[in-house]
Formats: sequence, structure tokens, C-alpha cells
Amino acid sequence: MHRLWLVFAQTVTVCLGILFIVTTLRPDWLRNGAPAPAPAQQVAVSGPNQAPSASYADAVAKAAPAVVNIYTTKAVEVPLIPLPSDPELNRLFRGLPGLTQRRQSGSLGSGVIVRNDGYILTNYHVVEAADSIRVALADGRETDARVVGADPETDLAVLKVGLQKLQAISFDADESLRVGDVVLAIGNPFGVGQTTTLGIVSALGRNRLGINIYENFIQTDAAINPGNSGGALVDAQGRLVGINTAIYSETGGSLGIGFAIPAKTAERILGEIIERGKVTRGWLGIEPQDISPELMRAFGLESQHGVIVAGVLRGGPAHRAGLRVGDIILRLQNEVIPDSIGFLNAIAPEKPGTNVELTVLREGRQFRTEVEVGERPAAMRRR
Repeated sequence: MHRLWLVFAQTVTVCLGILFIVTTLRPDWLRNGAPAPAPAQQVAVSGPNQAPSASYADAVAKAAPAVVNIYTTKAVEVPLIPLPSDPELNRLFRGLPGLTQRRQSGSLGSGVIVRNDGYILTNYHVVEAADSIRVALADGRETDARVVGADPETDLAVLKVGLQKLQAISFDADESLRVGDVVLAIGNPFGVGQTTTLGIVSALGRNRLGINIYENFIQTDAAINPGNSGGALVDAQGRLVGINTAIYSETGGSLGIGFAIPAKTAERILGEIIERGKVTRGWLGIEPQDISPELMRAFGLESQHGVIVAGVLRGGPAHRAGLRVGDIILRLQNEVIPDSIGFLNAIAPEKPGTNVELTVLREGRQFRTEVEVGERPAAMRRR
């Protein structure tokens, strides 16, 4: 009896093993001999509720042909012996014959073709004091370029080349850029060749960075490195939203904090330079200072809006209108002045020769006065 039970147990074990194998490998044998239907082919469909493929190849193909590499050369004084660190002594020794030697120095940057007739936008610091400027296009052509005009206060310059069949970039006409939007930086970092990097808009309206006099930067984490200056910052449709200008870095390389001049500003500067050869800005001849909490309490002000006149240029527009050091300008054309940056940006678009109305607080008394706007003198960047 024990032997029969052992045979039965072994038989059941073998049958269960065969059933498991058939169920796993050939389940169609258990469906009355009917073959199982073939699995449906997986087709990727982009519907309204499904995100499209994350590729920006079309945007790059649209914008990249308009981005150029810029190579400049200029003569520099190279000391033959170590010079004193003191600025005055350094300047004196540099002027002595035989202590320095003139040599050609090269640098590189990027630019953007903005008109089919050969106009290129770039940074002023890319072409500043250059003896020669060479432009290399994405299609392999190279040519010399000349400077049409520059605006050191926004670090923009306009170049002109004589080539035909140029592909110009399109500007972001609706100015819909938002924090979080995807952007692409296209340029020539470290001279390795045209390169595209991806990031987002990290912030808008960045100022007080000490880079330019007029600052209203787009901040992005798209990698920007030396050589990218003057290149294009484009949106996901390949439209120009900014001109890459500067980075915050402790090492010289990208740390994810880059800055670009908005395309709206660049387009306005471009038009003025092409039309008049320079950029004209309104100017009152005063040095504005922000109102700190301490100054607000000292003057008995209700808010920090407005600017304190810290300096008045003798013979300038404000001096002729009777403004004094210590006056507080509260409003311009009846609009509240937020701070000194806002004041400079509000005066700049005013045409020289026109009058603007200021609301001024002096010794606790408010009054209104008109000032004839002058033309801001040309400023050169510190070398």
C-alpha cells in the first residue's frame, strides 16, 4: 500500500510540472487548439493629452544658420619686464620706450544675423578696440566685417558684412517669454565650433549686476561660456529672445547663471544704430540715489519710492531747472519713481529737447517743475 501511494504522489507531481510548463510556454494548447491572437503593434501617437517628443531639432535648424562665429585681432602692449602694481607707476612705465612691445592679440565671440542685407548683432565687448573682425558663417563662408555702430551702455554692437543669401533670425514678436520657458543658447564656446545648449528662463528683469549701465537681463541656466558672448538665446520655436552677454562664474566656466539682453532692447538699439549711427538717450544731468529705510525715516517719508539727488552737473538740464543736491524726486510725468534704476530707464526714452515734469520734495515742501531733457553724453566702457 505504501508503494502505491508513492507512485501516485510522483505521478501527480510530474503532471503538475507538465501543466506548469504548458501554461507558461504554450498557453494556446489549452484554448481548444485555437491560436492566441498576435499582440497589437505599439504605435506612438501624439494626441491632445499626450506630450510630443522632447526634441528641439526644428528650433535649432531654424535659428542656427543665423548664428555666426566672430574672430577679432587687436594690437596690445606687452611688457618686456614685470611692471609695478601701482596704477600710476604702471601707466608711467608703459609709456617709456623699450619697456613694452606691441603684439597682435586674438579673441573670439559670436553674433546673430538679424537682417538679410548683412546686419549682425553682437556684444560691444566682443569687438571693442578690434583692428580686424572676421565672421564665419554656419554654411562655411567667411568674410571681414565692419562696425556700423555700438552702444557701450547696453553692451551691444552692430556689424555689417557684404555677403549675399544670408538667413536672418526671426524675433519673438509677441514678447511672451516667461520664467520657466525652455530656451536654447547657440554660440561658439571656447572656439570649439557652433554649439547649442538647453535650459530654462530662470528670471526676468535682472539688474544691479554692475555689468552695464542699463540692465534688464534675462537669466538662464542654459550653459553659456566664453565665446558665447553675442550669440543667440532662442525659444522652443527658434525665435530670438535675447543676446547672450555674461555669466556669473568663479571658475570662468558655466555655473548655470547666465545673462542675456532681451530681444526687444536689442531690436530697438539695432534700429537706432542703423538709422542714426548711434543711440540717443534722454538725460537730466543728475546722480540719483536710492532711498534707504534710514533715509526714509530721516526725511519723514511714507515710502521708499523716489530718488534722492546726490549730485547735479553744473550747466546740465537739472541745474538749469534749479534742482539741488538733497532734493527728492518723487514722480516723473506724474508716475511714481520706484528707484534709481527705474528713474534712469524712464528718462532714457525721452527725446532731447522735450520737457518733463518732476514732482520734487525739498525741505518738507512738495512742488512741481519742468526740466528740458538733454542728450546723454556718450560713455565708454572701462578697459
